[in-house]
Amino acid sequence: MARKRGRGMAACWYGIARTAVIDRAGAWAEIDDGGTAKIVTGVTEIGEGILTVLAQVAAQEIGIRPQDVTIGDNDTARAPEAAHAGASRQTYMVGNAVALAARQAREKLVEAMADHWDVLAALIQTAAGEIWAEGTNHRITMREAVHIAKANGVVPVGSASFGTDTTGLDPVDGSGRPWQAYVFGCQVAEVEVDTVTGEVQVLGIWAVHDVGRAVNPQGVEGQIEGGIVQALGQGLMEDYKLDKGRTSTSGFAKYILPTALDVPQVTSVILEDPDPIGPLGVKGIGEPAMVPTIPAVMNAIYDAVGVRITELPATPEKVLMAIKQKERQARQRVAAE
Repeated sequence: MARKRGRGMAACWYGIARTAVIDRAGAWAEIDDGGTAKIVTGVTEIGEGILTVLAQVAAQEIGIRPQDVTIGDNDTARAPEAAHAGASRQTYMVGNAVALAARQAREKLVEAMADHWDVLAALIQTAAGEIWAEGTNHRITMREAVHIAKANGVVPVGSASFGTDTTGLDPVDGSGRPWQAYVFGCQVAEVEVDTVTGEVQVLGIWAVHDVGRAVNPQGVEGQIEGGIVQALGQGLMEDYKLDKGRTSTSGFAKYILPTALDVPQVTSVILEDPDPIGPLGVKGIGEPAMVPTIPAVMNAIYDAVGVRITELPATPEKVLMAIKQKERQARQRVAAE
């Protein structure tokens, strides 16, 4: 047979946020005159969808709609420091900071309305842009509530920071706490290997990841799928070469990137094991999504044709060379017998 199929599996763990150093993010929140909200934090949006997540978090905490949340200027000359977009830290660090700030702003509004209505603050609920006191006829819009609060000298604003408590690793026994939150995942890959050309086609990936709490499940699936495609590029195609310190891969004609035609069927399963430390229970999924993909694909290649590829990328030339070498060794063993 010219084509053979195989399946492989790999698992991973990943530490969220900065390693072995204190990580911290801050945020401001205000419920303004229109019953909408402003969130200010030095967050960096580079396409990962953090602005959508923060709008969802603030809306949930305050009791308004996500479209009624404005994420303000992220210039750290005018906004609290939130640090970089990396280490899969944005949802964990900035999301928790925004949640705490939004809770504080809501608490001030709730206390003002509790005094105004002469009810217990514990009875007051907020959702979908409205505020009411359970067991009473008191129910108004958030816009009206903000007007009442400000008329009584209360501005519903909040500020908060969220940080990690980590340590370095002991140089002798390796003990320590380099991360505060960990995620885990497992992926299964199915491939088809052409034994004549060495070409590897990935037919499907089944990915199961613990993300803590999924604020935006569709966004989580997008992160998983994007990470898998990036890993497939690294594992099977992208071959950056240097010759005496100069690149010999000067263009995309030689540095092959995956396209839509190379994307396999991806089945994502989201596991939610909430983080016990952060107020939201979130963790992260940015980088962990691609960690098990390459070893799963390499194991699938071995399952299909019985060769181990130990140098990336697993190009058709490398796979075919490994298959031929295996066949030669088999013939030599037969001849020796």
